[in-house]
Order: sequence, then C-alpha cells, then structure tokens
Amino acid sequence: MAASVTEVKGTITDPNHQLPAHTYETGIKKVIITVTVIIAAMLELIDTTIVNVALNHISGNLGASIEDVSWVVTSYAIANVIVIPLSGFLGNLLGRRNYFVGSILLFTLASLFCGLSTNIWMLVIFRFFQGLGGGALLPTSQAILYETFRPEERGTATGIFSMGLVLGPTFGPLLGGYLVDYFSWEWCFFVNIPVGLMAAWAALTFVKEPKVRQAIQKIDWAGIALLSVGIGSLQFILERGESKDWFQTPYITFFTLVAVVSLVLFVLQELRSDHPAVDLSVLGRSKNLAIAAVLTFVVGYGLYGSLFVFPVFVQRLLGFTALLTGEVLFPSALLTGIISIPLGIAMQRGVSPKLLMAIGMSAFMFFCWQLGQQTLQSGSENFFWVLLLRGLALGFIFIPVTMLAVTGLHGKDIGQATGLNNMVRQLGGSFGIAITNTYVAKRVAVHRTEILSHLSPYDPAAAIRIEGMKQLLGTKTLSPVEAQNSTWKALEGIVTSQSYHLAYMDAFMLIATLFLCCLPLLLFIRIDKSEKPDISSAH
Repeated sequence: MAASVTEVKGTITDPNHQLPAHTYETGIKKVIITVTVIIAAMLELIDTTIVNVALNHISGNLGASIEDVSWVVTSYAIANVIVIPLSGFLGNLLGRRNYFVGSILLFTLASLFCGLSTNIWMLVIFRFFQGLGGGALLPTSQAILYETFRPEERGTATGIFSMGLVLGPTFGPLLGGYLVDYFSWEWCFFVNIPVGLMAAWAALTFVKEPKVRQAIQKIDWAGIALLSVGIGSLQFILERGESKDWFQTPYITFFTLVAVVSLVLFVLQELRSDHPAVDLSVLGRSKNLAIAAVLTFVVGYGLYGSLFVFPVFVQRLLGFTALLTGEVLFPSALLTGIISIPLGIAMQRGVSPKLLMAIGMSAFMFFCWQLGQQTLQSGSENFFWVLLLRGLALGFIFIPVTMLAVTGLHGKDIGQATGLNNMVRQLGGSFGIAITNTYVAKRVAVHRTEILSHLSPYDPAAAIRIEGMKQLLGTKTLSPVEAQNSTWKALEGIVTSQSYHLAYMDAFMLIATLFLCCLPLLLFIRIDKSEKPDISSAH
C-alpha cells in the first residue's frame, strides 16, 4: 500500500521518508511545460493526416504508383502503433525526459530526411522512423502533464490534452492543403523542423526527471518482439486489407495469422513475466480502465472513421478542394479546443463524467445521423452547424474518457494506462478506416444493383428519362448513335455518384449505430470521488 503523503505548497512530502518529495510546477514554468507537451503531441497527430492531401503530388514528383505511395501513410501508422504501448517501459528505461527529448529529435530529424527524399522507398523508410519518434509523444506528453498538475487539477490537464487530440488530426489536412497549394509537398515535412527543435529545447530545459523511477531489472525482449510483430502485422492488414480484397490475397491471410498468433503469445508472455514491457495486469486492477479502453476504441473509430468518410464524400462528390475541406472542418475542432478546459474544470468540481459522456455520445450519434441526411446539392454552408455539433460531442467525450483511464490508478500504473489507452485509440482509428472503407465498397455494389434495377427500358419512368436525355443531347449536333452513347455514359455517371452517395450516408449511420450500442457501458462505470490518483512515481 502506498505510503501516506501530504501536499504542501505544490510539493508532495512523505512523513515516513519512504518516497522522495514530488514537486508540482507553478507559474511560467508550468505554462512552458504545458505548451511544450501539447505542441509535441499535436506534431504527432498533425503528421498522421497532413500528408494525405499530398499523396497525388508525391506520386507524380517521385514517379511512384498510388499503391506504392500509400506506404507513406502505412509505414507511419505501423511505427506509431508499435511504440505507443512501449512508451511507459522505454520512458522508465531511458528516463522520461531523455526519452521525450530523444523522441522529438528523432521525429524532427526524420522529418528533414522525409522532405529530402529522392525516391518513394527512401521516403517510406524515414516515415517509419518519424512514426517511431512521433508515437512516443502522445503517451509521454500525457504522463508529463499529469505530473505537472496537482491531482485536483487533473481535469484541467485532461482538457488541455484533449484539445490537442482533436485539433491535431483536423488541422493536418488544412495545413497540408495550404502547403501543397502554395509551396510543395516537401514542406509538409519541413514545417516540423523549427517547431520540433524549439519543443526539444524547451523539454530539455524545463521538464524534469521524476524523483522516483522503477528500476529495470530485466528487459522483456520476448514481449517487445511479439508486440512489434503482432501490432505491426495487425496495422498492416488494416491499412492494406481493403485495397487487396482482404483474404483473397495470400499475404494478407499470412499476416493475419502472424498477428493473431503473435498477440496471443504476447498476452501470455506479459501476464506471466515478472518484468513485463507492457503491464497488462493493470486492466485487471482497474475496471474503469478496461471500460475506458472499449470506449476509447469506439471514439477512435468514430473520430477517424468520420474524418475519413467526410473529406472523401465532399471532395469526390461535391467538388470541394482539399483546402476548403480543411476550412470546413476546422471550426469543429476549434470548438472542441475551446470547451475542453472548461469541461475539465467542471469535472474537477464534481460534474459526473458519465453524464458528460452520455451527452457527448448522444450528440455524436445525432451528428452522424445529420450527415447521413445530406444530398449531392449540399454546400459548405450545410455542414457548418452539423460539424459544430461534432466538435461539441468530441469535447464531452474525450475529456471524461481520458480521465476515466487513470482514475483510481497509482504510481507507474498511470504510465502503463496512458500508453495502453493511446494505443487503443490508434487501433480504433485504424479499424474505423479499414472497416468503413470495406463497408462503403460493399454498399456501393448493393446500391448500384438497386438503382440499375430501376433503369430498365420497360420501366415507364426510366424510359421517359432516358428518351428526354437522348433528345437533349440530340439538339447538340450529335448523331442518334452518338446521342444514345452519350446518354448511357451520363447515366453511368449518375448511377455511380448516387451509389457512392448512398454508401457514404450508410457509413455515417453505421458509426452512429456503434455509438448507440456502446452507451450501456456507461452504466458499469464506478468512480470513487474521494480517490485521487497518486502520480509520484508515474511513468
């Protein structure tokens, strides 16, 4: 049982001298540390989406196929999801500040070489290293925030962190679209360099090492290897499965088997190891963390799934540019950022996190339902209030679920919880994109069949429409044969756009249904308001 501690003027003191004092930051130093870790976390999140709008330019500039250039996204995601759950272990092994600063520098250096890449595979390799550096920034930033703020200020810290979580992925396409339109794709990477160097200097200068660090008696090499192979393979099949027709492709089947076997062995290894790289037993000690992991997975699914479908819908069918898409999405993320800190403070003052999550999940369901009602005549003005509802919903969800993950945990368990929770959110996003992509493809085929069934020349309404189009095209000096061919081409375009439109609307409704199914989980959350997490030896 943890020793009794007393807080005096921002310092945790131990009357029995069993623990070194833990001092919480105050004043300008606290502000600098907070800004530094949020910038670091946003760098990682921005780079998950910033290159998406530049893939066509990269393909043309480096002479690579679209399939090859997609590895620029895949390699980063694989590296991210491998290193995130190991961040607690690596921070403890190398020292939290050293690991944080080293990760920022690795991310920054890899960004430089990404921008200098002269062929696609050079870019893919350095994107992987960029992902290794960036993946550490999310959980480490969160742990540093929790060690900088007093326990009773944890709601504020969570609100600040949640603001970065939402602003990053949404700001990425906006910034990427601007840089590609007005500069070149290389600047999607070069822009990280001055920010990264500044963040590394600030972290090295102002972030301090914890006074208590668990000694690493033995490195769990087997666990690290199994996690890397298992999670890496899982992320690979999620990124590539839909484009390769899933299990119709032999190597997708092979990597699926590798992922399943490796992850089962990983769980067994970590549960029986005395010094696990990822302490999975923390899930057994905290039912709230287990529930938070499920909810975080669903939130990741909804956030990245909707963020995947919406830009494709408005750009492919409504003719939005990448920059306009980013501009439409940005007010939503800005609203989440604005309300994050007040919501965190409200939780500190006793507002029920279950109530906030219920409001947020209900609002997100309504947001998805509203998007599912949009038409091919919708313009940017039609999305303003709908997307603001999304921003409101994410604020009400992110903050309580992030705090829920560490509620009731003590010491090093907090570092393990933040790593696991961030990994689950990343995996939720990957599943969201992969499943949504596959679902859209299947629904397009279904809707296409349904629409074509009504285009029979024996259907009076269809016959009148087809004849009207032929007559209209015939007035444009086309021969009867040319008019008929042009009519069928026009009809093909209409059928295709309508099929995709209906499929995208179905995808939004699927996300809404998933949130509805998870609402009952809130009933199982139990929070002891008198219990404050002890972070004196976190991470």
